[in-house]
Amino acid sequence: MSYFKDEIIKKAIKEGKLADSKTARKWGFEAKKKKMPLENYLLDSKLLSEDALFEAIADYFKLPYNDLKNQIVRKDILYIVPPGIAATYLTAPVDKTVDELKLATLDPTNLQIFEFIERKSGLPAKIYLTSPTGLENILKQYRSTLKAEIESISALTGGAEEKTEEDSEKLKKLAEDLPVVRIVDSILEHAIYENASDIHVEPSEQEVNIRYRVDGILRNVMNLPKTVHAGIVARIKILSNLKLDEHRLPQDGRFKISAKEYHYSIRVSILPTFDGEKIVLRLLPETTKPITLEALGFLPKPLEIVKKNIKRPHGIQLITGPTGSGKTTTLYAIMGILNTPKVNISTVEDPIEYKMPGINQSQVIPKIGFTFATGLRALLRQDPNIIMVGEIRDNETADIAINAAMTGHLVLSTLHTNDAVTSLPRLIDMGIPSFLVAYTCNMIVAQRLVRKVCKNCSKPYKLASEQIGELERLFNVEKIFKHLKKLGLIKAVDTLKNLTFYKGEGCRNCGNEGYKGRLGLFEVLEVTPEVSNLIHGQATTDKLHEAAEKQDMITLAEDGFYKAIKGITSIEEVIRVTRE
Repeated sequence: MSYFKDEIIKKAIKEGKLADSKTARKWGFEAKKKKMPLENYLLDSKLLSEDALFEAIADYFKLPYNDLKNQIVRKDILYIVPPGIAATYLTAPVDKTVDELKLATLDPTNLQIFEFIERKSGLPAKIYLTSPTGLENILKQYRSTLKAEIESISALTGGAEEKTEEDSEKLKKLAEDLPVVRIVDSILEHAIYENASDIHVEPSEQEVNIRYRVDGILRNVMNLPKTVHAGIVARIKILSNLKLDEHRLPQDGRFKISAKEYHYSIRVSILPTFDGEKIVLRLLPETTKPITLEALGFLPKPLEIVKKNIKRPHGIQLITGPTGSGKTTTLYAIMGILNTPKVNISTVEDPIEYKMPGINQSQVIPKIGFTFATGLRALLRQDPNIIMVGEIRDNETADIAINAAMTGHLVLSTLHTNDAVTSLPRLIDMGIPSFLVAYTCNMIVAQRLVRKVCKNCSKPYKLASEQIGELERLFNVEKIFKHLKKLGLIKAVDTLKNLTFYKGEGCRNCGNEGYKGRLGLFEVLEVTPEVSNLIHGQATTDKLHEAAEKQDMITLAEDGFYKAIKGITSIEEVIRVTRE
């Protein structure tokens, strides 16, 4: 593994006077010939010592050098930075005074991680560059400390996974044990730094797998011995106020974690499996400001339609798409615009994902009979102007929502359909009369989430003939390009052959994924008088699609192609969310 690009190594050699120009050029030529990074070639060939090379790199970055090969770090200092973050971002604490925290790194350009550690520790950071051997010495200390702590957990559990009711006190003691607390805290802190939306704690026969969902994709982050499983489960149950001695039934709970730089509400779901209890933690940031519609990724024309329709005094606005497509986030963005002291906004949600000041939010509890339908009925007696229903799942909820829209309320909700047009027959299939659907629905937004290409490692490329053939098989490319050209979003001469697309090569900034962050693809259908008449006449889905085309609705695929052409996302992402 190399840590620095060839250009930086060459400059460090020159500025550090480690070789004359002729020798440096020869080294560069030989490394290229062997298809090796220059850093690896120099060290593997023993042309330069590790200390000499990394000291020169430290001088290049104007940082002090610390080899750390024999450095022993106190445990309390070591765990200021969780082991997962230290290993992933090649940065670890090595010493601390009352005035500063000393950090050793192999990634001196990652200012974000330094700021995170400064906020966490409350101390300004003094940055040192170290060598790979030096950093490995610190990471070994993490591993040995973790190993000792795992052994202490094993001693407390007796190495057994079987639990009985008599184990309750034992599990409570285990959950409060420092090593268990430290492991769970590390898992949570690492996930927050990675901007993960979910943490999966999955037991198998021999180990416990920890996976994070980042930008919609699950990735494995660590594997722990099975002996820590009981401690992790007990700790999370204690935090969530769940039953410690219940191992056969699913349990749901919630807890909060806070620090200077973040406040999170953690939603907990525990499910018994063959190898033990599986835990999924949903991370819900409480400090997030309401996101704007522009930031979600709406193009100008669809954005104009959305803004126009949400200002209407009554009717129903639907957001559709599969689970995890960002529907709730779009609803919250709309409520953020509508939320003024002049209106009463009330919601029925399952669950309440974000708390919004000035909005009356209710959580459904099906086991006591508080469903979307009963909650919606109660809201109508609360003098609302705007109602948000988390999801229309059944005929009863749909009927009440439609009637609320008919009687002067603006209703916002979500529905599980693949595109905007098919939401209309879906409501009719639920038993809603077609004339009610026709005259209450104002707008339907279908959406998906795509990952954004990492700006740090984005590279342009042209599509090969095989890729063009695959796209033409999956999409009606001719129709998509014709419409994008008609709307003026791409040039008349643009084709798949001459356009440049982008993909991320993978770097430390994006965890070698090539993607960083997400945004939406949107399809906005405005229910115009023409569309309304078709619904009333129970027109086929094909006829509704034709009407949508006539009013220049941008489809999900068209939005995806446009954003891929602009380098915002990749064509692979567009295929993944619209065709797979």
